[in-house]
Amino acid sequence: MNFRQLETFRAVMHSGSASRAAELLQITQPSVSRSIAELEETVGFALFNRVRSRLVPTPEAKLLLREVDRSFVGLERLRAEVARIRDFGSGSIRIASLAALGNTIVPRAIRVFQAKHPDIALTLQVHPTTRVRELVGSGEFDIGLAADEVDLSGVEHRTFGSFRAVCAIPSGHPLSARPTITPEDLEGVPLVALAPEDRARQRFDAVLEAAGVRSKIVVETPSSSTVCALALEGVGVGLVNPAATDGFPERGLVFRPFEPAVYFKSILLFRPDAQQARLVREFVAALLQARDTRHSLAESPAQ
Repeated sequence: MNFRQLETFRAVMHSGSASRAAELLQITQPSVSRSIAELEETVGFALFNRVRSRLVPTPEAKLLLREVDRSFVGLERLRAEVARIRDFGSGSIRIASLAALGNTIVPRAIRVFQAKHPDIALTLQVHPTTRVRELVGSGEFDIGLAADEVDLSGVEHRTFGSFRAVCAIPSGHPLSARPTITPEDLEGVPLVALAPEDRARQRFDAVLEAAGVRSKIVVETPSSSTVCALALEGVGVGLVNPAATDGFPERGLVFRPFEPAVYFKSILLFRPDAQQARLVREFVAALLQARDTRHSLAESPAQ
């Protein structure tokens, strides 16, 4: 089998017809039919049933498409890298991050980094921690920022930061008048909680349990920024990563420190040997600078 046969097969499967595939590939419909017939002869089984001039995929065709799509993902990634090299010449950095940092600290780091390296192509994707681990572990991304529940086996890593949690409180809520929130203050209060697997959530639960406080969870969500959005709507009070609070005080959300302290801890992940690359080291330096700036702001969170 050859590339043109597989490309034609994929086009037919995704477009639903030989005529549409011909348009997409800018070839004639007979050329599509010929490529499909040649591929069927090569693989040794039928890929389509011909029903009233239509190509209806067989179960075997659907199985083959999975593998073909995987191959084309790698090819498309190669094409994108070639385009980056052509357009920028000096390389690229791909970053995957959990939302709390990917929407705040990482953009600041990108601004700092690009001021020094305007010709470097950067990719940023925001994902749950498990997906960040997959992207870096597979080598698709150079740098990952993940929460501390991440599986660290088989990946290079280092500690990134520890952020003291704050309580997100709706404006006008009785707790908004308190300078500090304690476990006892939360007895019977509707809570917006992070996902059970979140380590900060587990540490928070342990503090409440030790104080004999029964939590009243009304919503669970994996993202601190979503907790803030729900608290802003008056759904409940939530414990959040201060790195995710940007923009919410201006919209009326109140933040107060929680005592005893609970921390959100984050880890930097690297694909194999990425830490040896000069550009990666410089981007990590920009991340640390953005982190330290955020830490200094967090010492007196917006009221």
